[in-house]
Amino acid sequence: MKGSSCRLPVFYCFQAVVLTTALIFGALLVLSPAEGAVQEATSEQSRPRLVLEKIMAGPEFIGTSPSNPVWAVSGKTLYFQWRKPGDKTAEIYSVSLNNPLPVKISREKILENPPAGGPGRLRGGFGFGRFGSQWQWDKNRERLLISQNGDIFLYHLATKKTEQLTSTDQAETNAGFTHDQKKIYFQAGDNLFILSLADRSLRQLTSFTREKQPEPRKTDEIQKWYEAQQRDLFKEIFRLGFEGMEGFRGTQNLLPSLGQTTRRKPFYLQENQRLILMEPSPDEKYTLFILMEEVPGAKTTIVPNYVTRSGYTETISSHTKAAENPQIYRLGLMNSENGEVRWVDYGQGERLINPRQVWWSPDGQKCLLAAQAEDRKEAWLFLLDWTTGKTTVVENVKDEAWIGPLGLTNVFWWPDSRHISFISEQNGYAHLYRLAVETREKKALTEGRYEVTWASLSADGQKIYYVSSEVHPGERHLYVLDLKSGKKTRLTSLQGMNEFYLSPDEKTIAIINSYSTRPPELYLQPLAPAAQPKLITSSTTEEFRSYPWYDPEIVTFKARDGVDVYARLFKPDLPHPSRPAVIFIHGAGYLQNAHRGWSTYEREYMFHNLLRDNGYFVLDVDYRGSSGYGRDFRTGIYRHMGGKDLDDVVDGARFLVEKYGVNPQAIGCYGGSYGGFLTLMAMFKTEVFKAGAALRPVTDWAHYHPNYTVDILNLPQKDPEAYKQSSPIYFAEGLKGHLLICHGMVDTNVHFQDTVRLVQRLIELGKENWEVAIYPVENHSFRTTSSWVDEYRRIFKLFETHLKK
Repeated sequence: MKGSSCRLPVFYCFQAVVLTTALIFGALLVLSPAEGAVQEATSEQSRPRLVLEKIMAGPEFIGTSPSNPVWAVSGKTLYFQWRKPGDKTAEIYSVSLNNPLPVKISREKILENPPAGGPGRLRGGFGFGRFGSQWQWDKNRERLLISQNGDIFLYHLATKKTEQLTSTDQAETNAGFTHDQKKIYFQAGDNLFILSLADRSLRQLTSFTREKQPEPRKTDEIQKWYEAQQRDLFKEIFRLGFEGMEGFRGTQNLLPSLGQTTRRKPFYLQENQRLILMEPSPDEKYTLFILMEEVPGAKTTIVPNYVTRSGYTETISSHTKAAENPQIYRLGLMNSENGEVRWVDYGQGERLINPRQVWWSPDGQKCLLAAQAEDRKEAWLFLLDWTTGKTTVVENVKDEAWIGPLGLTNVFWWPDSRHISFISEQNGYAHLYRLAVETREKKALTEGRYEVTWASLSADGQKIYYVSSEVHPGERHLYVLDLKSGKKTRLTSLQGMNEFYLSPDEKTIAIINSYSTRPPELYLQPLAPAAQPKLITSSTTEEFRSYPWYDPEIVTFKARDGVDVYARLFKPDLPHPSRPAVIFIHGAGYLQNAHRGWSTYEREYMFHNLLRDNGYFVLDVDYRGSSGYGRDFRTGIYRHMGGKDLDDVVDGARFLVEKYGVNPQAIGCYGGSYGGFLTLMAMFKTEVFKAGAALRPVTDWAHYHPNYTVDILNLPQKDPEAYKQSSPIYFAEGLKGHLLICHGMVDTNVHFQDTVRLVQRLIELGKENWEVAIYPVENHSFRTTSSWVDEYRRIFKLFETHLKK
């Protein structure tokens, strides 16, 4: 499930004074230490103070970090997008190794030194045209194939010349080089074509059509009688055929046959069917395609939009509810000569299998296919015989809970076309493996109580670069593994969270690095263990830098079942006499927030600084189900969300009481999306929290998205108990503390209907200590500063009112 900001990364300053209630909840909302707090020392009095209007403005106050770094094919220049402080909009910048000073660059200039990208299936996008561009290099990085605005272009690096290959009204998409590099393929409409780069001849490989399939000819008894009479009376005509008689009078046979033309059997597409992948086999005799079929009767939720340009209520179509699978995916092979279609046989009987991705071996002789069971409990790597559609299992991963994002991923072939590598958490943590395709001999290349999240083979095939959390669960670093010696070497040293972008010549690494007190910035570093990274960008505003942001301590505490739970801890310099605390519950479920980098929840991080300034302890918990801590931690919520994850939140509160003297009668909690759901469970199922703010919360998992929920809770019609014990709406009678619910009315992720249904339940139960704030123009992630300010003003008021007594 997505949180308030997902993926696949403050303020204005005044002297701190005690404010009256009117000022605290007035239009400006300047927040200060609570009444009765000890007067700060002179050095503390000059400390800047946080204001909601600033910290909720987001990038306008913080600044905009660099993004989308892409190396040029030369390996000496890096392109990236950046809104430099003072700029009105984001622009494309370049930085060279010789002169590491970012400069704006035009798209025309970029074409002189085009962006790099791997050959084959590795592609990139950088927004070159009105609709953006996609590009692919040939194997030798001499020619660049560019898809732009629905047409295809070929750029020759040696001559710096570009030629347009197509210019049609119909868009050509999904372009790539064929295995022999002599042709290109592309999709136009529902069909795949191959264009020769030598003579520009064009060949259609598939025959998909949306024309209505002709009805079979039907004849009644009377028509049959007349046809039989005609045959008996006019034998010469029937011997020659009516078409033959006409042919003697025509002129169509004056010219010789210029080529052999065959007509493929057409495949008739239905209205509910769509092609989402088409690719030729290396021998070009077959086309692989994935057919997505919308399940008849699957009903999507309609989201009303009340504040519109037209003044009328409009509707937005959203996802189905958990019980309904909206699509079925099938992988097929069409014969390029006769149009015959064969569906891939996974050898799993009637079990529904979803194809994921295919990889051709470097020699073009093998095809590797990834697939996953519809129930999410099993995944495979198959060898696919593309002439028959038969498959052979190469690797099989099972999980009694569900296969996670790192369950079987990051697959790549070795140059010998005999070995593959992949990341799998089959042994408890995500690690890198090498497997011999023919013998199935498998070897773990990394091991330990940490996760490998990315890996790539070097150009010479002698090393593997990979990213792991071996140093600390809250850090990511780049390593290189020498395949001959087995020695691994750490290449980076920047503390915090890092994203890595390796140059094509493998001599330099671009790093997007952030720290808990600093948003992401771009660095360049030679690819050597002792090399020093050089800072390239400075993105934050002067106003943001003027505040001494608190560096939260990464702490661990023991959950009741003995598992170590990680959390960020914000300790106040001057705790309020009530010694209140707030526990923040991050969204998305499978997400890590107790790390050493800049938080995905940047506004919440700044709000925690504000709470700390006002005498609160704040604990930001990576509860059970969060990412970064291995398979068992991830699946700890299977069939019971609001079980171990809620226990971890409650145990975090106990940790604050026992170790830091927090008042057990003055603890609150809040969070959005999954965090909103868990806040409701905390308020309904425990008496630990005196106040809680549930933002855009899931209240009934049977009404959420199937692609997320079915992983964890199975299907509601097959496992109703899992849904009942996991959904807050069934526990609303337990509310005793003070509850605030905030929800955007045009939320297409967690529907506003979730809150409406819970409100009706609270009304029927006669509960009084709750309130709802609605945001008519907001989706799941808020866009307007005014909505952010209003929401967090209410959250702060909730805590000030009920935790400080």
